[in-house]
Formats: sequence, structure tokens, C-alpha cells
Amino acid sequence: MSVKIIAVAKSLPEFSRSTEEILPFLDLWLSEQDDRFRKKVKKIFENAMVDQRYSIMSPEAVFGTASFEERNNIYITEGIKLGKACLQAALEKANWNARDLDYIITVSCTGIMIPSLDAYLINALNLRQDIVRLPVTEMGCAAGISGIIYAKNFLKSNPGKRAAVVAVESPTSTLQLDDFSMANMVSAAIFGDGAACVLLSADENEEGPEIIGEEMYHFYNSEELMGFHLSNTGLKMVLDAEVPEHIANHFPAIIQPFLKKHEVSLEDIDHLIFHPGGKKIIQVVEALFEHSGKNILDTKEILRQYGNMSSATVLYVLERFLDKKPAKGSLGLMLSFGPGFSAQRILLKW
Repeated sequence: MSVKIIAVAKSLPEFSRSTEEILPFLDLWLSEQDDRFRKKVKKIFENAMVDQRYSIMSPEAVFGTASFEERNNIYITEGIKLGKACLQAALEKANWNARDLDYIITVSCTGIMIPSLDAYLINALNLRQDIVRLPVTEMGCAAGISGIIYAKNFLKSNPGKRAAVVAVESPTSTLQLDDFSMANMVSAAIFGDGAACVLLSADENEEGPEIIGEEMYHFYNSEELMGFHLSNTGLKMVLDAEVPEHIANHFPAIIQPFLKKHEVSLEDIDHLIFHPGGKKIIQVVEALFEHSGKNILDTKEILRQYGNMSSATVLYVLERFLDKKPAKGSLGLMLSFGPGFSAQRILLKW
């Protein structure tokens, strides 16, 4: 059974600032830290390869004294708006009606809401009462691809069915103002907020790249590398400096057996659709591909324009490739990394 990606659409919060405009807020936030530390943090921001970022809150609120509850309430309210907007935009792109959907999968890790986002979207867009819903949480940056994998598994044995994957993230609302660790500084420098929706179909008559392979890869004994610690003040970033090194060490095992299973090699891949985890991860991936003639320019451009929006970011990269209308028969490799530690992979054929 062929499962295809039909459309991708994004939605962005109302607040946006360039990195240059954020720097004065760092001065206020870090005013009681020593001068050397402040300069180091500014350099992290300036060299993060992020020119612009969006947020569900104004910079004054992000760097303000709002409680965990207050920030999470904004996450819920604004997250519903962003989820509705990107789902509507994707449906319009595909020329689908909201009631055409059979499955809805929502992914997020940057806030807490029960009922989950999918329940609100059912009411907001009058989706069918028998729609199957699946909220995916706690998978971090990998969850955008995870959601597509779950949707593919729903659809592959259900001819004619349709699914939506909606990713909504607000890393800026998790900023910990009393945490001066490098993990929190790097997180603040690379992350931004955003949402995206992917529509998939098991209808043979629809046009779009086909998912011809999908797999997850789990790093043993690496739970401490990445994630969140739920503290009294909210979600506190866990980000080990050795993440890029671990990715480099595992990269051959992540890529080569997966491609070999589908009787293709890296040389056969035309489009690299990678999640922009941050500057160091991008540099590692670029170095691994430097002799192959491949590039991840689209990944770098998304990081530059929006920052790392956790699970939604790789979907922004995917949208860029769909908009280019790749040649028939060309192959695309999607890849993202997330807590666990894990890597998620999808092989696409146009």
C-alpha cells in the first residue's frame, strides 16, 4: 500500500525578533553575572547561525517573571491557534475538506495540556466524531518524523484513508531565568517557536512523494544526553555537549543499513531533509557528507530564518522541498534526532 505526503504548511506566532534585537534583553537578564560570562553568552547567540526567531510571547514576557502556570497557559492558548492555522493551511493546499481526515496526530514537548491539542482541533475545525487521534509527547525534536511514521503505519493497511500530523512547539516558553548553565544558554540561543502540519494519504490517485521506508534508531544508555527536567519553575533543558560527537559516532549505523535495506546508497539520494538541531550538529553532518557532494543548505536556511522549533523544524525543511517540486523518481532522506537518544529516518520517492 502506497502512502504519500500530500501537503505541508506552517504557521508562526505573532512575535518575532532578530538576534541583534534580542541582545539587549540578555544584558538585563544576565546583569548580575560577571562580564566574562555575559560576553560568552552573547557570542553564543551571535554565532548560533540563527538570524531570526519567533515566539508565542513578547521578548519582555519571555525574559519576564511569569510563572510556570502562566507560561503554560499561554502555550495552550497560542498552541491551539497555531495548530488550527497550520492544519487549515495544509487542507487548503491539498484541496481537502476537514471532514476528509481519518487520523489526527499531534506532537509537542514544550508544554503540558490535557486534553491534548488534537481534541481542541476536532472542535475548532469540526472534524469527524469518529476520527482516530494520537497525541505524541516527550519525543522532542524527533517527533515530527515520528508522527509521520505513525501516520504511515495507520494508513498502509487502510486504502483511501487520510491523516494529518500537526506539530506545535514553544521552546521559548521553557526558558529558565534562574538557570545559568550552558545547556540553558545554548537552548535560548538556538530555539524558537513554530507549528507545521503534514497531510498524508493512502489514496493511489493523490500526488506527492511516497514514503518507501521508515525506521527509528535508538542509542543505548544515552537517556541523559537530551530532554527536559520538570522542575518547580517549568521544563528545564537537558542538553549534553557530547550530543554532536555521539551522532558522528553512530552516523554510519544510522544511515548505511537503512539505505541498503531499500537497495539504495547515499549517492542515490537527491535531497537531504535534515532537522537543524543547532550549529554544532549541522557542522558534524556537513563534515560527514563533505566527500559525497551532498549539501544541507535548506536545513541551514531554516535554522537561520526560524531557529530550532523542536519537532516542527524538519517539517519546515520538508515544505521547502515540496515547494521546489522535485523531479519524478528523485529520492529524499529525512532525518531528525531527539531524546532517548534516538534518530528517526524516512526515505521518500517523488
